[in-house]
Amino acid sequence: MNIQTTATKSIDMKAMANAVRFLSMDAIVRADDGHPGTPLGGADIATALFTRHLKFDPKTPTWPDRDRFVHSAGHGSMLIYSLLHLSGYEELGIDQVRNFRVLGSNTPGHPEFDTKAGIETTTGPLGQGIGNAVGMAIAERMLNHRFGDDLVDHRTYAYVGDGCLMEGIAAEVIALAGHLKLGKLTFLWDDNRMTDDGVTTQAVSEDQVVRFKNNGWHVQEVDGHDPEAVAAAIAKAKEDDRPSMIACRTLIGFGIPRIQNDRVAHGGKITKDDTDAARENLGWTHAPFEIPDELYASWHLAGESGAKSRLAWQERYEALSTEDRAEFDRLMAGKLPEGWQQTILEMKKSFTAKAEDKAGIRASGEMLSALADTIPELICGAPDLEAATQHKRQLAPFTHEDRGGRYIHYGVREHAMGAIMNGMTVHGGLVASGTTFFVFSDYMRHTLRMAAMMEIPSIFIFSHDSIGIGKNGPTHQPVEALASLRAYPNMWTIRPADAVEMAEAWQLALEHRNGPTSIICSRQPLSLLRTDASEENRSARGAYILADAEGGVRRATLFATGSEVAVAMGARALLQAKGVPTAVVSMPSWELFEAQDEAYREEIIGRDTVRVAVEAAVRLGWDRYIGEKGGFVGMKSFGASGDYPDLFRHFGITAEAVAGEVEQRL
Repeated sequence: MNIQTTATKSIDMKAMANAVRFLSMDAIVRADDGHPGTPLGGADIATALFTRHLKFDPKTPTWPDRDRFVHSAGHGSMLIYSLLHLSGYEELGIDQVRNFRVLGSNTPGHPEFDTKAGIETTTGPLGQGIGNAVGMAIAERMLNHRFGDDLVDHRTYAYVGDGCLMEGIAAEVIALAGHLKLGKLTFLWDDNRMTDDGVTTQAVSEDQVVRFKNNGWHVQEVDGHDPEAVAAAIAKAKEDDRPSMIACRTLIGFGIPRIQNDRVAHGGKITKDDTDAARENLGWTHAPFEIPDELYASWHLAGESGAKSRLAWQERYEALSTEDRAEFDRLMAGKLPEGWQQTILEMKKSFTAKAEDKAGIRASGEMLSALADTIPELICGAPDLEAATQHKRQLAPFTHEDRGGRYIHYGVREHAMGAIMNGMTVHGGLVASGTTFFVFSDYMRHTLRMAAMMEIPSIFIFSHDSIGIGKNGPTHQPVEALASLRAYPNMWTIRPADAVEMAEAWQLALEHRNGPTSIICSRQPLSLLRTDASEENRSARGAYILADAEGGVRRATLFATGSEVAVAMGARALLQAKGVPTAVVSMPSWELFEAQDEAYREEIIGRDTVRVAVEAAVRLGWDRYIGEKGGFVGMKSFGASGDYPDLFRHFGITAEAVAGEVEQRL
């Protein structure tokens, strides 16, 4: 949909772009910090997009059918702040622009997720933004398949820098977007051929135009300082069913003579002398932070055009059947269907009735399969690990021919998977999950960190969680990964001990709305330890007494997670046989345990008992529960290749070793 009107055609886009430039440079000078190159060089590109094409309503910023704009080159954040201020977003008044990079302002150093302010996702780590944009474009197509063009018909645009395209994630998302023919996706590449180190030819010789064409994209090249040419190119992009990349040739730091087309423009400081020179160079006669009323009025026209589109959409929305409107509202609000918890209870009952030994990843796949029938917005995918992770089940693949599919074949692309999941999540309307081997979570560090920082409910399922994977050896046996995930604020890391705890982990992940959840799964079979199938989610407390001490006052407390809970139970049997009353604490989530009241935590920890933890990972972090003198049975090195029972014995992760740690301290 082209929102261009007669009014917007007559706008002097050069003057409007200069308003972006001077707001940006004045804010950067006032902050004595920032990245001037991007807002100065990209102002014409962004002005063409916002005034001629972007569908948005600043007065209703969370309108579901708005176009999405991702400022992937997030270091140049004053570009998007100036655009949103000029367009009339209330969250970005002139005082917010003045307070750029001031603690507590809505204009931090890099854009931070806030849809009410027009910020669709947090960007900064280069490449994450374009990955998120691909996820948004996928979400739009999935929801369009469900509700049709009348309700879901919007585009996703990403402002992209050279750095975004150099990062390895770019190769993954560009290839996948082309393969899926995401025709509602457009990258606007600020082709200034300059990075912080200098000209891009120092490190890059590839032709980006050829690169995108080879990946199935529609590609155009324009003068990035000619907003009319950029606007015309965007119009052509809309007519093609492929994703589009528009290479916009620009000069970094455009307008300031000292830094224009120079590496210093990227992140170097600018001064009042620079802005005075720019005012003379570009004929801008207005004082700092002063924008003429006629320019504000011109900028507001774009938002007014978007408001008309929103009102027309509102009429179509209100014409929906009561059932469809209720379903759309539910999805946009992020609410799960009524009665979905019943599926959790039914699966717990099924697991306990069958009492099978079951690999954690298999139990997780069975949970997804059951929940997918209850929660139609639940999406999954894996990076070429469908068979190993067992989460495709009945889900049809999402393809360029079938937009109704709910399983994404990412190829061998963990970087892409994580960023795309986050993009789907911030878009709204979907519950995005994805699964890979735990050791490959290292490929997804920025994804995990951004999900936690944005406090969004992406669900990450990590399999093959320890030396228990066996013969693949130490390259695929994570020993340090649990400690690193537990370090993320806002993330829940849950390592279930059996199928019942797995069901509870899925319930918790789906209920966790203000942060991501990582569910850590074994490859090897886990014996069923929980025989109860009540509505109570015992894992929700983070830690609980699975087996209490018998024969007297508790003298020993064994803490464990995942597959090692069974080891702790074996150790308890040995100690109880020797007359040592011993309790086993299953501790699937440290984060949830820390959220409990002090009295409960003290009851579980048992500080006046001998405390020993067992986990097939490093000790880091356990001392807070077992104390510095507490016993720990786990990993002190990387793993090895062999059958998993042999490996547990080789590394001393046995019931006998755990019991021995207790006996040494009695």
